[in-house]
Amino acid sequence: MRHRIAVVGAGPGGLTFARVLHRRGHPVTVFERDPAPDARPPGGTLDLHEGLGRLALDKAGLLGEFRALSRPEGQAMRVLDTDGTVLRDWRPRPGDLANPEIDRGLLRDLLLGPLDVRWGRHVAEVVPGTRDGVLVRFADGRREMFDLVIGADGAWSRVRPAVTPAAPRYTGVTLVETSLDDLDTRHPDLARLVGDGAVAVYGVNRALVAQRGSGGHVKVYAQFRAPLDWHTDPERHLGLPGRGRVDLADAEAVRSALLALYEGWADPVLDFLRRGTAFAHRPHYVLPAPHTWPHVPGVTLLGDAAHLMPPLGVGANLAMLEGAELAESIAGAPDTADLDATVRAFEQHTHPRAARWAQTTAAGLDRLISPNPTAALALFDEVQPS
Repeated sequence: MRHRIAVVGAGPGGLTFARVLHRRGHPVTVFERDPAPDARPPGGTLDLHEGLGRLALDKAGLLGEFRALSRPEGQAMRVLDTDGTVLRDWRPRPGDLANPEIDRGLLRDLLLGPLDVRWGRHVAEVVPGTRDGVLVRFADGRREMFDLVIGADGAWSRVRPAVTPAAPRYTGVTLVETSLDDLDTRHPDLARLVGDGAVAVYGVNRALVAQRGSGGHVKVYAQFRAPLDWHTDPERHLGLPGRGRVDLADAEAVRSALLALYEGWADPVLDFLRRGTAFAHRPHYVLPAPHTWPHVPGVTLLGDAAHLMPPLGVGANLAMLEGAELAESIAGAPDTADLDATVRAFEQHTHPRAARWAQTTAAGLDRLISPNPTAALALFDEVQPS
């Protein structure tokens, strides 16, 4: 008998799970709270690693299509001092495919393919242990039953409480994101500075990174150590004299505060903030590392729902690989196999690996946003020798 399987969340991990299972002929339903695929901006760009995200795409039969969409040149990375001095300028060699970039929107569309996604279905609660299976309650009052529910619904997962009381905690590092469009036409000076990939500048307890996507679109990330409520009193929390409360919905007020915070940095670097459009406030949260949970029949977690970690290029890759592995385990099990035993074995396999990556990325964030900017440069040299 076919198992009734649902995925909550149409992110990279949930869609990879569904796509691999679909490829093996097993139906799966994906619930996503967004009303449509393009209901909100898909985000920036991802570098998919060999052995992680790219292995997952191979399992889904999508590696060839990924190669046609990805940007190997996007691996390029330039590191500047705060005065604009170029400290590192790494560019991939021809044929270097270690971590090619792909826009999140393109990756989402690639994974969606023929999948059955129920858009606009906001899951309110998941209740395991009922007589007929796992109960999924929706915000509109509807209910459905499944044999297995996969929580792939991100940092603030509605599925996670079914298996663990753990909740995300603030890391002490905040990110404020802005963007520029038509970079090559409208901002050719900044286009030269970004190059084909990204440019990063590290200062004392702060950093600024600009990363190129497709079509001349660039995301800019200002990251700094501060209390979660830094905007309520920038003078006290950030040492900005005379600065009162910042309305995070007021782009000009946020821009002004950031320019004050990065005062003294090279003008070309500050131009990313001067010319940015809307600003989004994104504090970094993490789950405990390691984060494990006692097995609960009928429910498990993938990606940020399971092991939210600093965004240092691993989270989406790991979520995709987990989704592919779990789908293969379910699809490859004999008809008489116990679905619960398959999921339990998956959790036992993935928990230690996720813990290692969570600890590694936490240590990486501490080095990147540090009182000693040379720690960030040293980390770059370890990961990508110049």
